[in-house]
Amino acid sequence: MTISEESLQKHYEWQGKIEVVSRCEIKDRHDLSVAYTPGVAEPCLVIQKDIDKSYELTRRGNLIAVITDGTAVLGLGDIGPEAGMPVMEGKCALFKTFAGVDAFPICVRSKDVDEIVRTIYLISGSFGGINLEDISAPRCFEIERRLKEICDIPVFHDDQHGTAIVVAAALINALKVVKKEMSAARVTICGAGSAGCSIAKHLLNIGFKDVTLVDKQGIVCKGEDWLNPETEKMAEITNLRGLKGTLADAMRGADIFIGVSAPGIVTEEMIASMAPRAIAFPMANPVPEIMPDLALKAGAEVVGTGRSDFKNQINNVLAFPGIFRGALDCRASQINDEMKVAASYALAWLVPDEKLSADCIIPSATEPGVAEAVAKATAEAARRSGVARI
Repeated sequence: MTISEESLQKHYEWQGKIEVVSRCEIKDRHDLSVAYTPGVAEPCLVIQKDIDKSYELTRRGNLIAVITDGTAVLGLGDIGPEAGMPVMEGKCALFKTFAGVDAFPICVRSKDVDEIVRTIYLISGSFGGINLEDISAPRCFEIERRLKEICDIPVFHDDQHGTAIVVAAALINALKVVKKEMSAARVTICGAGSAGCSIAKHLLNIGFKDVTLVDKQGIVCKGEDWLNPETEKMAEITNLRGLKGTLADAMRGADIFIGVSAPGIVTEEMIASMAPRAIAFPMANPVPEIMPDLALKAGAEVVGTGRSDFKNQINNVLAFPGIFRGALDCRASQINDEMKVAASYALAWLVPDEKLSADCIIPSATEPGVAEAVAKATAEAARRSGVARI
């Protein structure tokens, strides 16, 4: 069987990848009275007086909501909230497996930004954090921004920030391999959606200076009439040299290519036009912008993709379990830029210098200790930046 065929068969067998398991035993009337009525009234009254006690007296302190509207599911596009449920369940399973975080999938049957924001806000008191997932751009930016303004718990769009954190970690190490400086490296990012814009912002936060975004219509540049509100903002902080033209124009002379766009759109000639000792991260899934063997043949020195069957897999699972574990552990009110930068460096440092090579710039998603290292760095950054509450 192919992986797809095996996955479908297993999903029929599993009938869901997660389940609710009771943490209390109810074997007799006394247990029932303690876990439920009449005893349960006492913790209810305690929480009524102090809502923060909900983190100690319920599972809220370890519970994340994984929420989608089904409009940008993996590489499948707008397939609807119910069809996105297997992915959301998978995400919940990863939270539990890698960081011990309980997560619950919620699929919202709406594409209206106001309705989605209101729905999530109204249920936010049940959770310690919100993980937004597979929501199409540019709506995802507005949904996250508004939720962060009104919610007192972390709101994190993993397609944006999880991707950016892992890409930055991989670049920190890749630059060591090719012996180039972050502040001098020219970066071209193909794809100006949720992931591309967030990667660009995070790279600027972490110390990169020269970042250029490319969308379907061409290079993101101030004054273009096709820019949406988000790319208009990005045009103000990227492409400082004012480049115009195509992806090929943006890649010429670049030190780094990052692809979060579409399969097969990068040629060997485009890779060959980059600066010597180039870094290429074609991460479109399941088919990257250019296959790794072709990128290497064309002259790239370090290549990473989103796939597990090639070297240097750049996978969000390296980030989001530990990010939320750290945020929950210190009861952070948000996940801020300082926490994201700390997570990137924590990931990068998991590959010691003696193991660093063109084929090893990022730890494996299944490597022990990844989530713990990210969680520790995230919590410490939360405390330093003043958003930790315990």
